[in-house]
Amino acid sequence: MDEPWDATAPGVLALPSGRLVRGRGLRAPLPAGAVPGFGVYLARRPGGPLDWDGRWVRWPDFRLPRDPADLRHALTEAWERAVGERVEVACGGGTGRTGTALACLAVLDGVPTADAVDFVRARYRLRAVETRAQRRFVAGFLA
Repeated sequence: MDEPWDATAPGVLALPSGRLVRGRGLRAPLPAGAVPGFGVYLARRPGGPLDWDGRWVRWPDFRLPRDPADLRHALTEAWERAVGERVEVACGGGTGRTGTALACLAVLDGVPTADAVDFVRARYRLRAVETRAQRRFVAGFLA
């Protein structure tokens, strides 16, 4: 079992259940300190190997995931593992795709779909979830 993320660290989102998940941008340097135990990485194409356990989900910038079921499986695994591991979600800039995925994690954690985008914007990044299509995706995530 990993030590949890510092709940006050940049990018760390506290879900209502108490699970902590870090969101970040892959184009920025890896933050100093603890590394994830598991990560979900959202990109047009899979990146290189990781030094920890992770999943790459094909998701072009400003769009939706190529395979929504693959994203759902990856996020369900991330949500389950966040009980005892440091979990992160990341895309290129850490805002649109990452914010959308974090909002979906919030839905898995019990936040109503109608409130999930506002929840993430208030606690992660003000501009998280960048497009109308991404907002609709969150609204229909469990449908």
